[in-house]
Amino acid sequence: MEIRTWAAPAAGLVLAFSSPSGAVAAGAEIAPAIKCDALTSFKIPVSTMVIEKASAVPEAPPNTVDVWPGAPVKAAVTIPANCLAEGYLDKRTGGDGKEYAIRFKIALPDKWNGRFLFQGGAGLNGVLRPPIGTAIMQAVGKSPALARGFAVVTTDSGHEGKVFDPSFMRDQEAALNFAQASVGKVTMIAKSIIHRYYGRAPAHSYYLGCSTGGREGMLAAQRYPGEYDGVVAGSPAMNTDRSNLGLAWGNYLFTQISPKDKDGKPDTSKAFSSADGKLIANAILEKCDAKDGLKDGLIFNAKACNFDPSTIQCTGAKTDSCLTKGQADALAKAMAGPKNSRGDEPYIRYPWDSGIAAEGVPIPGIVTTGSRGPVNPPFLEKINVDAIEDQRNDSGQGRLQLTSYWTNLNSYFARGGKILFYHGLSDPWFSALDTVRYYERMAKTSGGMEKVRANSSRIFLVPGMGHCGSGKTLDQFDLLSAVVDWVEKGEAPESVVATGRAFPGRSRPLCAYPKFAVYKGKGDPEDAANFECSE
Repeated sequence: MEIRTWAAPAAGLVLAFSSPSGAVAAGAEIAPAIKCDALTSFKIPVSTMVIEKASAVPEAPPNTVDVWPGAPVKAAVTIPANCLAEGYLDKRTGGDGKEYAIRFKIALPDKWNGRFLFQGGAGLNGVLRPPIGTAIMQAVGKSPALARGFAVVTTDSGHEGKVFDPSFMRDQEAALNFAQASVGKVTMIAKSIIHRYYGRAPAHSYYLGCSTGGREGMLAAQRYPGEYDGVVAGSPAMNTDRSNLGLAWGNYLFTQISPKDKDGKPDTSKAFSSADGKLIANAILEKCDAKDGLKDGLIFNAKACNFDPSTIQCTGAKTDSCLTKGQADALAKAMAGPKNSRGDEPYIRYPWDSGIAAEGVPIPGIVTTGSRGPVNPPFLEKINVDAIEDQRNDSGQGRLQLTSYWTNLNSYFARGGKILFYHGLSDPWFSALDTVRYYERMAKTSGGMEKVRANSSRIFLVPGMGHCGSGKTLDQFDLLSAVVDWVEKGEAPESVVATGRAFPGRSRPLCAYPKFAVYKGKGDPEDAANFECSE
């Protein structure tokens, strides 16, 4: 494994970019080489990095630290004492007259395990989140990376603003930083800070994120193949030009059947009532739940689920036990995805799953929201799929930002890099099938499915789960340990155990695609040990 360095002889400084090949000893506890506040004087040659402050943070007991601001989840374990450094690089006045900088925070535990984790962002970023080491609400079980002894960095990717404020895109450099550049820049300064603080480079480097964080994780493997050993990419926002078209298509269909609000405008969130949503979810479960060998409210054999909304269409007057013909038709067409005038599919279909009408969760199901995305209009009375598709195809910025185009990862995989994908089957923003399709294309380009699955990458689909978590599902699982074990021990994950607040006392294996969990036919059906992975 190549180690690239820059040397500054006068200061005796070595900046490490790639991780050395030696594995970290189990239970390693590496102490700092300098005091925390000394980091404020640390400079990197040919870098504009400034560390504004570096403060010692005391140990925090369980359930006192938010693992993600705004998410109702706190760290269930002790967060160790650490040095929290905050700073920025590339501070400037943009072409739009606004002030910009790539801001970052890095947490350096007093007892370091030799590992580095880049914690991905969310939405359009613009927010500097605490470097705890988790992917929004899950993917690390109950123990964030910082609690395990990882050094963790976060960034706003080069601008400040609300999570879905696109105004920074008017500035060329800010747009480039969000699209990809900030990942490489922050990787470099984070590894340099770690080397300065502990007197040695990370033994292994990891990336963890969901949604935009998942896209950034893919960037880490695609654009910087020498910098990371393992990536966990959840519900990646890798194809947003197309996924927004998929949402717009569904929104257009639901607009046609929506009641009007007090201003006479269609309210697509009421295209289906709460009772309609429950009817749809129950009908999907009735059709598909038992296909994995057990009727338990979760559809693990998603590939075999071929639900048809016309089966619950009213034969007479509308009631809570049936859908109107308009509702059934709109639902079927929306879930099938858009088609252009040539009959092609600009965006893949959405899977039929029990959570597509989920209510009362941070990001409700596609039926509940009326197929409204975070950036699209609330309703669409007209749509021209061809025109939108052509606009997306001509988007140079989109092609630079999106990660769905690049599938050749043979350099990353050749040096032992691993990627674990995960995606909720009820994700209303990005179809899980789009991630599956990318995974299959990537495998074909990078040595073939058999080779890639055996040595480099696997994908896990989560029934009932919405975007990056939540829903009536099992959305708590530990892929961070899985990727570390694959990188450092050569143990490829056949499955990971999942639990969730929606099903107290229940556990299930999430099996690596294309396999899915099947009940063995005996033993406690609430225990993952009584399931096996099958095709």
